[in-house]
Amino acid sequence: MRLLIVIVNFRVAELTIDCLRSLQDEIASVPGTIVAVCENGSGEEQAQAIQQAIQANGWGTWCSLLASPVNLGFCGGNNVLIRPAIAAAEPPAYVLLLNPDTVVRQKAISALVDFMAQNPEVGIAGSRLEDPDGTPQRSAFRFQSPLSEFEAALRLGVVSRLLSRFAVAPPVVNEPVATDWVAGASMIVRRQVFDDVGLLDEGYFTYFDDIDFCFNARKKGWPTWYVPASRVVHLVGQSTGVNKIPRRLPAYMLEARRRYFLKNHGALYAALVDGCTLAGLALFGLRQLVSGGKHQATPHALQDHFRHSVFARGFDVPTVQAPGVKA
Repeated sequence: MRLLIVIVNFRVAELTIDCLRSLQDEIASVPGTIVAVCENGSGEEQAQAIQQAIQANGWGTWCSLLASPVNLGFCGGNNVLIRPAIAAAEPPAYVLLLNPDTVVRQKAISALVDFMAQNPEVGIAGSRLEDPDGTPQRSAFRFQSPLSEFEAALRLGVVSRLLSRFAVAPPVVNEPVATDWVAGASMIVRRQVFDDVGLLDEGYFTYFDDIDFCFNARKKGWPTWYVPASRVVHLVGQSTGVNKIPRRLPAYMLEARRRYFLKNHGALYAALVDGCTLAGLALFGLRQLVSGGKHQATPHALQDHFRHSVFARGFDVPTVQAPGVKA
């Protein structure tokens, strides 16, 4: 096996099947590619639908399904597939984490593998994510900082321009470029990175796990790159219910955020980040009041960020619980 592609399905069997369909012509471009799907505790009907599609389309030579009886989260669902593969006598050279709400464009997979083969010092690489009409999504990012969180919360033009070099999502580029982290929707990882960093941190459940993994890979000397020649359609948020339309942020996302900062940067930095975020959100709320609410806003953002901040929850590194499970 040269490449293992892992896909975690949770209540989106039709999207997973569409993703597999987009892969069927790409498998041959990278000999030694295997696809593994984890049906992540969303029910027997989901597993049956995926298995039937694998059999009906003749995908069984390159695709297998593992059905988990419980929801392991994004991290656990990926790990249950990655763990035995990298422990095998002949592990894959690369592992590609691929969201079920994606459709790969022609040569998207080979572009990533070729880039990794030509750049052995690179540990992680991400695709150009885009809308179905080809409009690029920002998918190469800078690590978050107190100033980036203040800017993102305030969303005021003059402040955003002054703090542009701290913005988490810089403008899209058309050439390969080193970056801090890439979206886990289509992220290829060299096997040796798992040897050095370990598997995905299941303490996140989902969200911030890709940032955490890239952050810790860099600490071990493995840089991350963005490879726009690999084009992947991303139907944003279809697998999690969080998308471009402003909705109230789920608690598990905000808990993952606190885990990331406390785990990787410590209590003082986490407090500074939370303070800057809350200040930015408060000033944004004042703008909304003055302008009569003309700016698009995430519902209850200020109160939710405070409820999940270190000021309200303390400085212990949280383990994020599955939705509906009380800590």
